[in-house]
Amino acid sequence: MIITRTPFRISFFGGGTDYPAWYREHGGRVLSTSINKYGYTTVRHLAPFFDHKYNIRYRQQEEAKTIEDIKHPSVRECLKYVGEKNGLEVNYSADLPAMSGLGSSSAFTVGFLHALYGLQNKPVTKYQLARDAITVEQERIGENVGSQDQTVAAFGGFNKIEFGGEQEISVSPLAIDSRKLRSLQDRLMLFFTGFQRNASEIAGEQIKNMPRLGRELRIMGSFVDDAVTHLTSHGELSDDFGKLLDESWRIKRSLSSRITTQFVDDMYETARRSGALGGKLLGAGGGGFMLLYVSPEKQEKVRDALRKALYVPLQFENQGSTIVYQMPAEEAHCS
Repeated sequence: MIITRTPFRISFFGGGTDYPAWYREHGGRVLSTSINKYGYTTVRHLAPFFDHKYNIRYRQQEEAKTIEDIKHPSVRECLKYVGEKNGLEVNYSADLPAMSGLGSSSAFTVGFLHALYGLQNKPVTKYQLARDAITVEQERIGENVGSQDQTVAAFGGFNKIEFGGEQEISVSPLAIDSRKLRSLQDRLMLFFTGFQRNASEIAGEQIKNMPRLGRELRIMGSFVDDAVTHLTSHGELSDDFGKLLDESWRIKRSLSSRITTQFVDDMYETARRSGALGGKLLGAGGGGFMLLYVSPEKQEKVRDALRKALYVPLQFENQGSTIVYQMPAEEAHCS
């Protein structure tokens, strides 16, 4: 039996430049961090006493006799990708809801692959986990997803991630003063809009629009460098970080008609009037979680103004996907 814990993420800047359709020609970069909200995947061999070979529990429950019968696309394609032939029981649970802009789908793929490799006693690097998850989602499943979420889930930490070139992915942890990092964490507020959405469908329109979005995507990529300068310079955290989030969000919402809604715009402007300096809807857009940058003395006012939305405290984390429990194979077969 293997249990993996894989973090969700928040992306600050550069989202959209991590799609292969963009970065393979122009390069891309993002600034993001993993947070202390996780998906947990348990995988173990299924004893041969049932008329099915696979028992899979997530938001639904599946019992399948063959891999091809499995409806969950990531489970099906990961099993085929790693060549796992044994019957399995798979259980997944998470701290926060899926389809909400925190990279939970990719976190599942990373965590499930990690568990399968552990079950097969195969060592795997963080880089391989990220690359394999990207291959499964983009090439095997055919999802309209970028390469950021899988990378953050595998590596963890607060990173500048660059895409393109020979290596395709380059992860650079930021050397941020611990007090400044804590100051940033203390200024971030996470609210659930109450709406879940299909990120692949929303991203599909953005990808289709990419040929005419070159200027906007280059500007959004440049915000990564500006933010890194703010965070790694000497002195206290500058509120320019929050203002940069606002500027980036106003560009991002123009990339596709499906990124925002009137409800989201009203929620964001309410937060701004109450003291938020900036923020963004996380992920592809359309719903999910909204991230806000708010000075500590104004956070109570913002929480009151958004009292109908669920507030979720967060902390940064730096471990990435980890195996938190592994039962020796011989012991597992005796259970």
